[in-house]
Amino acid sequence: MRMLRLPEFRLHVPTRLDEALKILAEEGAAEGRARPVAGGTDLWPNMKRRHQMAETVVSLMRVPGLAGVSANGETRLGATTTLTAVAEDAEVRRRYPALARAVTSISSPPLRNMGTLGGNVCVDTRCTYYNQTEEWRQSIDYCMKEAGTVCWVAPSSPRCWAHSASDSAPMLAALDARVRLASVEGERVVAMADLYRDDGIDYLAKRPDELVVEILLPAGSTAEACRSSFFKLRRRGSIDFAVLSAAAAVWTDDANVVTDARVWLGAVSSQPSEAAKTAAALIGKELTEDSIREAAGVARRAATPMDNTDFQAQWRGAVVGKYVEAALRDCAGLDPGIQPPKHPLSPTPAR
Repeated sequence: MRMLRLPEFRLHVPTRLDEALKILAEEGAAEGRARPVAGGTDLWPNMKRRHQMAETVVSLMRVPGLAGVSANGETRLGATTTLTAVAEDAEVRRRYPALARAVTSISSPPLRNMGTLGGNVCVDTRCTYYNQTEEWRQSIDYCMKEAGTVCWVAPSSPRCWAHSASDSAPMLAALDARVRLASVEGERVVAMADLYRDDGIDYLAKRPDELVVEILLPAGSTAEACRSSFFKLRRRGSIDFAVLSAAAAVWTDDANVVTDARVWLGAVSSQPSEAAKTAAALIGKELTEDSIREAAGVARRAATPMDNTDFQAQWRGAVVGKYVEAALRDCAGLDPGIQPPKHPLSPTPAR
């Protein structure tokens, strides 16, 4: 088997955020000539397979202030904090146990030791016809996401249907997280839900010359304020990307009546998908088996699974309600009926 090698590129390792932003702007990030990298667990394989190219790569791992977790009211998660550090942080596990579960479900321990939260939030969309070797893609002709003009998943469609691959994003969106972005033009904060577009190619609403600096989690979404849960479907529980994930956060009053709810799905479209009608069906009702079953029954409407990943699309669509129901039952303290995602070598997040 031929070894896949990285193409030639210039590597910059800045030690200040403003320096990193300046290099990205001057080296052509807006035109795709320059790319940032943190852990590299997504970019390096993509460059080896020639999915993504860059003349310049800017490493963020020596920029101070981009890594770490701080909790003082809202919780701040630095973009270059490794996934392992996020999943094992005591405050994250206490305040946002479902986020710790979601992050623990990402890939394998060695890759979580390298991969970062910011990288997972921005991870490239995936598709059976795209995530192959260069030779394989050439043999069938390139798809729309690369150099072709046709989406091989839906040949008559004018758009690319590659699906969202981030496991942290649906849970962060359900917890009402925000993202701080920075560029040479300044900083802005956007809701996690607004960071994505429903487009397999242009899937991020941030500019290429902007960096995710940190993720902000509100105090109103901690375990003291709401109940949350995350479930993920994949063929192998040890490493695979999700083919479906369900993230839920539920707020109740003293009588167990739902005052607010958010349900998000991952890996069923080109962006994390909000199951707004499911959440709306719960509000004003007591969180019971019956109300959960009724609400989960409408979750399928928020999903558009395509035949571009593992398992049949029809079956993945059919089990959307089951995974949403499991997440909501878990929020209610009921038996979810399926096992939560967990790597056998990973610690169990606190409940």
